[in-house]
Amino acid sequence: MKLSTSFSLLAALIPYALAQSPEWGQCGGIGWTGATTCVAGTVCTVLNPYYSQCLPGSASSTPTVPTSTPTVPSSTPSTPSSTPAQPAPSGTGLHSLAKAAGKLYFGTATDNGELTDQAYTAILDNINEFGQITPANSMKWDATEPTQGQFTFAGGDQIANLAKTNGQLLRGHNCVWYNQLPSWVSNGKFTAAQLTDIVQTHCSTLVSHYKGQVLLTVAYMLTTMFDSQDAWDVINEPFNDDGTWRSDVFYNTLGTQFVPIALQAARAADPNAKLYINDYNIEQSGAKATAMLNLVKQLKADGIPIDGVGFQCHFIVGEVPGTFQQVLEQFTALGVEVAITELDIRMTLPATQASLQQQQKDYQTVVQACMNVEGCVGITVWDFTDKYSWVPSTFSGQGEACPWDQNLQKKPAYTGITTALSA
Repeated sequence: MKLSTSFSLLAALIPYALAQSPEWGQCGGIGWTGATTCVAGTVCTVLNPYYSQCLPGSASSTPTVPTSTPTVPSSTPSTPSSTPAQPAPSGTGLHSLAKAAGKLYFGTATDNGELTDQAYTAILDNINEFGQITPANSMKWDATEPTQGQFTFAGGDQIANLAKTNGQLLRGHNCVWYNQLPSWVSNGKFTAAQLTDIVQTHCSTLVSHYKGQVLLTVAYMLTTMFDSQDAWDVINEPFNDDGTWRSDVFYNTLGTQFVPIALQAARAADPNAKLYINDYNIEQSGAKATAMLNLVKQLKADGIPIDGVGFQCHFIVGEVPGTFQQVLEQFTALGVEVAITELDIRMTLPATQASLQQQQKDYQTVVQACMNVEGCVGITVWDFTDKYSWVPSTFSGQGEACPWDQNLQKKPAYTGITTALSA
């Protein structure tokens, strides 16, 4: 249990929250010691022996409570004045199933240009399906500090405010990456001291701007036992596929020290955030996974803050690594949590019935691996629909990588996910 600096605020708000659980809050289960009644308009529903949840519905015995929910004060992005209409959740969506199974969330990436698509946002905003959002691009360096010392957060704030309105968790992505850098960074001829200051300034400014932008409701804090749920991909893709360090402005100037420099700056900016290193092709045993394991071991030995490792999981149909669960367990054995952060499973086009069926099996396999590992906290798909997938523009002749199709209809892959979440 982590008692953060927000404990005093929570203590003041607990009397309001303990009497009843809010919509989507926990209201029972083996070991549950919190509120067992729900706010008006919801019913405490047993989802499994360990988890009961306040789901939409009517219950005459449920007393009425104030409709406003206390929020953590923040000078950062403000909550929009109106909340988008949401479809009535059924309690069997991806996030609801993940929560019922003991995971923190099931989420999705999104991007700002997609938010004008009302049919798309009707699904994105449905917390029954998605309890977490990752901005795909609007928090990256080129978007947030295009000119040295001049920060812009408009794109990131739009998605942060959306998550806040919907009651969804927000994952910060990312602080330091070799790609999508403004030219003043990538082409800079810096001394080690200069680049250290640049990295520290960027990380601390970015992370502090979004500090506290997650878990704004008391009920969510209480049902997660005060754990910090804000997460940042502080370091993104530091390794080549052979396990060597990438040659970029950070490594070439600072060596491996750019990693602790960034992590320490992020920790100072938000002591409650979970700090991650995020990469792809570490899902199978091999040189790259070994390099990441060794990095985590070294960071922990040196007392550098590292809380988790993100597994991107950009897979190809029929090629999900058989050692994935084993690798997840190797990392959790080091005392860090893990998460699936960018899941999609692409196929050669055009899609066939056989490839769609294999994709269903592959999604089930990947999600089941996370479900089988206690320290795997959640799963994020790299957008949920083929309509906005990055795959076709990056991998020629490939696509159909997401659980929803181009027309925003669920594919067999969706059933593969729900099967694993319900197992």
